[in-house]
Amino acid sequence: MAKTEIRVGGLGGQGVILNASILGKAASIFEGKHATLIQAFGPEARGSACSAQVTISDEAIGYPYVKHPDVLVLMSQDAYRQFAPTLKPGGLLLYEEELVALDNQLPKDARALGIPATRFAEELGRRLVLNILMVGFFTGVTDVVSYEAVEKAVKDSVPKGTEDLNLRALKRGYDYGREQVQSAASKPAASKKK
Repeated sequence: MAKTEIRVGGLGGQGVILNASILGKAASIFEGKHATLIQAFGPEARGSACSAQVTISDEAIGYPYVKHPDVLVLMSQDAYRQFAPTLKPGGLLLYEEELVALDNQLPKDARALGIPATRFAEELGRRLVLNILMVGFFTGVTDVVSYEAVEKAVKDSVPKGTEDLNLRALKRGYDYGREQVQSAASKPAASKKK
């Protein structure tokens, strides 16, 4: 892997920054790669637009800003409207499928995979673990960081006493991501061309 540029977007209160921070921590601290993190908030903290840019690389990173991400992780419709057009051609969109409705904004050859992360979080007993489910989904779909590194980063990043819940959310998102990858790989070539 030379370099992977990631943008995470959603609303304040959804754990967007923690999501991005965990990915960067997993790569830099627990896998020995290079990572940068840039974050942005709207004028209000909770409920307004929020995004983070993460770059992960095997080599030193000279420019930390992400203009055209390889991977978009989106948890709100506003984030989709704002960031979908910036995805690289052939890039990957990972989205909360019950909060984001796709349209024709994605660039040519982009792939999109959704997860009902809010519903899964509610089934686990805390809607707040939506962001950790999305981290798990990202990890299950991409090969950017290993599950083991992300698991360590989650344990190191979440409030004491919530580790078990967050690790269950991580595993649920990861397993769902692996299922999506396996399902896409098993489809005949003709059905992939849609």
